[in-house]
Amino acid sequence: MNRVRFSIVALLVALGSLAPWSAGAAPPSHTGASTTSASDAAPVNINTADVKELMKLEGVGRRVAEKIVEYRDTHGPFRKPEELRKVEGVGNGLWERNRTRIVIK
Repeated sequence: MNRVRFSIVALLVALGSLAPWSAGAAPPSHTGASTTSASDAAPVNINTADVKELMKLEGVGRRVAEKIVEYRDTHGPFRKPEELRKVEGVGNGLWERNRTRIVIK
């Protein structure tokens, strides 16, 4: 009997860990009414943008924005948008979320 109870409890714990949100929280909203995806937002010219404008890119905080400006100051203007990936802190995920907004002019 104890093995059955333990198995049921273990199963419930395992199933609970698969839920993408906690039991008390509402599921994430997918209405899109109040959120803007990266592809819908204004483009950012990484050769002229200052720290504040770079921070408008999804996932770019102050430190990464500063690193982008430092990299640009050290190495010169970016020749193609993909070069942004050379900046420390700009990984594949950040690049993929923002690739449609990153421009060179």
